[in-house]
Amino acid sequence: MTDLNPVERFIYKTLVYTWPLYFIGALYVVGPVLAWMLGALAVLVLFLGDAIRDDMRAAGPIPPVVWMWIIGMAVMLVALWVGHLNWDMGLKQTIKSSIGWAKGWALMALFPLAGAVLPIRRSVLIRGQCVIGLGTLILAPILLAAPHIGLPEKILTSPLKAVGGPGPEYFSVYFFTWDPSSWTPRWQFYAPWSPFAAMLGLMMVLFAMEEDNTRWRRIGIAAGMLMILASKSRMGLVGLVACTIGPRMMPLLLRGWAWQVVAGLTASMAMLGATMAAAALDAVATFKGARADSTRVRETLQRIAWERWKNDAVWFGHGRVAPGSHAVEYMPIGSHHTWYGLLFVKGVVGLLALLVPFVWQLAIAMKDATLGPRGRLPMGFMMTLTLLSFGENVEIEAYLLWPGLMLLGIHAREVRSAPAL
Repeated sequence: MTDLNPVERFIYKTLVYTWPLYFIGALYVVGPVLAWMLGALAVLVLFLGDAIRDDMRAAGPIPPVVWMWIIGMAVMLVALWVGHLNWDMGLKQTIKSSIGWAKGWALMALFPLAGAVLPIRRSVLIRGQCVIGLGTLILAPILLAAPHIGLPEKILTSPLKAVGGPGPEYFSVYFFTWDPSSWTPRWQFYAPWSPFAAMLGLMMVLFAMEEDNTRWRRIGIAAGMLMILASKSRMGLVGLVACTIGPRMMPLLLRGWAWQVVAGLTASMAMLGATMAAAALDAVATFKGARADSTRVRETLQRIAWERWKNDAVWFGHGRVAPGSHAVEYMPIGSHHTWYGLLFVKGVVGLLALLVPFVWQLAIAMKDATLGPRGRLPMGFMMTLTLLSFGENVEIEAYLLWPGLMLLGIHAREVRSAPAL
């Protein structure tokens, strides 16, 4: 990390200071500011061309998939305006929601744009994630001991909450939180809640697995696994297996013997299919039963969002999330699921605005992972994002997912310049 250009140095230092920024409740502010700064710099670099210093020149033109992210997120803003207009929400609420778009959905396009255009190497992001992991391991003893030595859950809520956001938890600093269903401690590290911390831990593991330095690789993997286990997230445990192994098995699609094994397993399903199906159903039931209250609330939220979308606002949605009742523990309708949430808030138009670039990016990653190791990390992150989308609203978490989003732009640029490895 000694030969960094100015933009790489800025990104690396932002990653290194993740924990200090968390301690002052500034992460939710830093993410959007970073996105718009880098996005503007990418546009400036493209405009100036050869007039800019050599180590800051554009790494290439904007790849087609990044253009689709830009178009999709612009369509998301239009859907927001139409939804607010249809439901007579007024100018004040429309401006407020547009600012929310600028701090959420816009990041899904700005970070890939920055990664694709600016001269950023993926190794900078990989090492940065491992450095965050080192900070996590250093702080782990006090965090893990906190509930057992009488320390409070929450340390402070930053005055920065005045800038506005989804809730005070985005500006709060915690030692841990108590799980209301079992009254046992869960840790969220630098995330606003525990399940999201697990997915950040999974992202850290995926990045660390690509680190060339053995010591840093071990630090990153250990810290990521600690975040997954301490958060007690079921989704994190599933992702730890699926998102690390899946991309590394993709080259088997080009091996004839692998298809023969699949054919044999398929034939054996005639005898073992019923037994395996029953075992799978039992495993799903056990998985859901591990946190039955959480599962019930999420399923109820999804059902209500689906019915209200289908009956009230098919094309452009309801414009914003709606207050939930006691049946869903007062969780907002349109939350806890990206796809159901999009249908409820922005309708079919909003759903397609995310689905098209999402599937395109996933297809690129899967193809590249099949052809060589370059695609493993972006595919692993896209699988993580897919898992996350089924239990969270990814747009309000983009401010912490930005290293992965930037990686998608870097990978799109790599694929454009060298289609296969």
